[in-house]
Order: sequence, then structure tokens, then C-alpha cells
Amino acid sequence: MTVSIVPPTDSIAPATPRFAFLALLAGNVALAFGPLLVRFADTGPVAAGFWRLFLAIPVLIVLAQWKGKGLTRVGRQYWLIIALGGLFFAADLASWHAGIVQTKVANATLFGNVTSLLLPIWGIIVLRQRPALVQAIAIVLAIAGTALLMGNSYELSPRYLRGDMLCIAAGILYTGYILSIQSARQALDSWSLLAASTIAGAVPILIFALMLGETILPTDWTPVIALAMLSQVIGQGLIVYALAWFPPLIIGLTLLVQPMIGAFAGWIVFNETLTVTDAIGAIAIAIALVLVRLPLRA
Repeated sequence: MTVSIVPPTDSIAPATPRFAFLALLAGNVALAFGPLLVRFADTGPVAAGFWRLFLAIPVLIVLAQWKGKGLTRVGRQYWLIIALGGLFFAADLASWHAGIVQTKVANATLFGNVTSLLLPIWGIIVLRQRPALVQAIAIVLAIAGTALLMGNSYELSPRYLRGDMLCIAAGILYTGYILSIQSARQALDSWSLLAASTIAGAVPILIFALMLGETILPTDWTPVIALAMLSQVIGQGLIVYALAWFPPLIIGLTLLVQPMIGAFAGWIVFNETLTVTDAIGAIAIAIALVLVRLPLRA
């Protein structure tokens, strides 16, 4: 899943670094392999989420100290907000990882990114903001695409439908994470906030895994170490770095790298083929994810 970052508020934007776009693409590619690694892990799927966070913590602390202000400068007033955000983040990962093993990789990747649509919907329903035409079209396309994907999943297996619903629940929980840490993001740099929220999420997700009776300790550490480094450090880290430099349209287009790679990897590794209905539904959601990122006219 992606990370939402508030862009700089400077009146004069600095020049885009040479490798910023490459970092954005690489971050999405790294995140696309997360579902595969969850399936390869010989722990429970929620326990794999714990190791994703826990094993990434030392690296993120170093990066926060090196590239950001560091955790020692996070004020007490923000830790409660971060703790709430960590709880949402843990629940998001737990739901998403549980869904990954019960549906197609492509579906898990698409539904895991519905936060991009849920944030505008939050603004429309809760903040009573009048939706722009582009937002309305995006929402309709997303609903139609979701209905097609979930309907086809149910026809293939009710198990796929449960997985789809868990991944959508993960997107809802991730929306809660973004909304809960917005105020902290205004005061903290990206690396320090990512490190702090990772620490805050590790304990709750471990509790979730224990409550579910999952196998916690892996016998093969390779998948969970790769998951922590690829998804939490490299994937999230590169996107955290790159998102500050690009407009919403570019971010939306590069996001589509994830479901494309996920679908291809699912086909190669798990023989998960996409039907025509799947393809239409996925395309509808993909278009919605791009449209909802288009800058609105004043």
C-alpha cells in the first residue's frame, strides 16, 4: 500500500531531483511484491505483518536520525496521535495480509489502494464538500469495478469474496491511519513519522496474530526479512521520498504499476488468470484511481 504525504508548503518549489521519478517507480515495484512474500511466509499472514514492521524498525530509526529529525525530537503531544495511527496501521496490515491469502494477488493490490478513493468520499460525506465532476466519475467507476471484481470472485469461490472484503476493509482502516496522523505530519518529517508509526503498530499487530492463534516464529526467515525490507523500508521509504516532488496525476499513474505487476506475478507464480470480467473491473478501478488524483480546477 502507498503512503499519503502532504506536499511542501514552500511558495517556490525546488527543482525535482534527477532520480525522484525512478524512486517513485521503484517504490511501487517493491510494494507490488508484498502479497507474494506474505504467501511465501511460513508464519500466519498477520504474523508476517508483524515481522514486516518489527524487522524494519532498526533501519527506519537510523534513517529517521540520518535523514530526518529523529525520534528523540517527536514531542509528547504527537505520540498519542501516533499511537492511534499505529493501531489503525496494524489493523490495516492485519486485514490486508489476511485477505491476501484468500483472494487473487491482483485483487488484493487493487483493493488495498482504495484509500485514494475513500479520502475524497470522506470529504464529501463527513466534511460535506461538494464533489467535483471528476471525483463523482471516479467514485462511480470504482463502485462498478469493485462490483464486477467481487461478483466474479464469488462465482469462482466464496473464499475469494472474503479475501476481497478483507482487502477493502484494509483500505478503510488505512484511511483511518492517514486521517489520524495528518496533524502529526504537519510537524514531523516523513522518515521520523514512518519510524514512529511503525513502532506504534508492531505491538498491536502481534496481539492480533496471537489472538488468531497464528504461527508467529518462521522457520524460513527469508520471506519475512524480504517483506520488511522491500515493503516497509524500500517501498514505503522510496514513495515517502518521491511523493513530495510530483503532482497527483503522476502519483496516480505510477500507482498502477502495483496491480499490473501483482497480476503478472500471480499468473506466473500461482497460475491466477484474469477473466474478461476481472480485466474490465480492474481497468475501471485503475481509471478511477487516476481520475481521483487529477488536480481540481479552482
